[in-house]
Amino acid sequence: MKITCITIFFWPLSMTLSSDESQASKTEVKCNFTEKNYSLIPADVNKDVTILDLSYNKITLNVTDISILRMYFLLTELYLIENNVSILHNNSFDNLSNLEILNICRNSIYAIQQGAFIGLNKLKQLHLCQNKIVQLDPDMFMPLKNLILLNLQGNLISSFDVPQLFHLELIILYGNPWNCSCRLFNLQKWLNTSNVTLENENITMCSNPNILKSYSIKTVPYKAKCHSKFSSSITEELYVYFKSINNSTFNHSLNNLTRNSEHERFGKSWAFLVGVIVSVLTTSLLIFIAIKCPIWYNFLLSYNHHRLEEHEAETYEDGFTGNPSSLSQAPDTNSEETSVIFEQQHSFVVDDDGFIEDKYIDTHELHEEN
Repeated sequence: MKITCITIFFWPLSMTLSSDESQASKTEVKCNFTEKNYSLIPADVNKDVTILDLSYNKITLNVTDISILRMYFLLTELYLIENNVSILHNNSFDNLSNLEILNICRNSIYAIQQGAFIGLNKLKQLHLCQNKIVQLDPDMFMPLKNLILLNLQGNLISSFDVPQLFHLELIILYGNPWNCSCRLFNLQKWLNTSNVTLENENITMCSNPNILKSYSIKTVPYKAKCHSKFSSSITEELYVYFKSINNSTFNHSLNNLTRNSEHERFGKSWAFLVGVIVSVLTTSLLIFIAIKCPIWYNFLLSYNHHRLEEHEAETYEDGFTGNPSSLSQAPDTNSEETSVIFEQQHSFVVDDDGFIEDKYIDTHELHEEN
């Protein structure tokens, strides 16, 4: 009876130890491929691997890498430290439902698509430190319901909109150029009201504006106007707008819009440049003709005459035939040298010899009348 009681007493303990040993045996499947100069994730790794370390290689996490990662569905830890990853595409880790730690620090990540973390339902730690991230869409963190640690240290982030369903225990934000304007008020409010711990709070400082550089982002004083719901309303509107748009359609439209805008910009600039050149050349030519060729004035002004009226024609003829005797009685007057001098009527006409030839007067008839 005593032996039976002892057996019953130690049976749960033995089962607990055996389960711990089985779990320990699973976590021991570790593959280390650091500093192998790999450009792709190797496809010949043990399919039962749970910890995969691919740090210090040249992996870009492209389409081929994503398809290979889907084979390692038992992974609990994945390390891609100091590789060549620049973009986290949609569904990059969609088959890694057991993953708990993802470390992609010290890469060149500048863009993270909205569905990059889909499938990581058990992820607890996400390390994105020392990249080139400028902005984060709060919707990308929606699948990470069990996330307790987020490391964003050493990026280019100036503001951060905290997701609504964020239950972090530790967040690392220092080393970013934080802009402590009213837009950062929601982040500060979340840091002060939630149970999250801001690591290195004393060095997580404001970068802008200059008057607030001595403040931590958690303790910076805000004016009364920043307590309004202006910034939060904008965030909610953007959230609803982007949520209603399918991500693939949005990216496709955005790429088309960028290409069309670039093409349109170059086309209009060439047309504008050609128009300016033609206008300048035409204006210069007209100015040159106007200055260097004054005969144009004479040509234009020569058509400024009008037809003589009937009484003006008689007066004009009397001037030549009405009193011929007066011309013959002058002893020193030569009929051949007689000339009619008209008064210059326009200041723009260049008068070289004092005479102007009228194109409406037939010189042959005038000579016969004389």
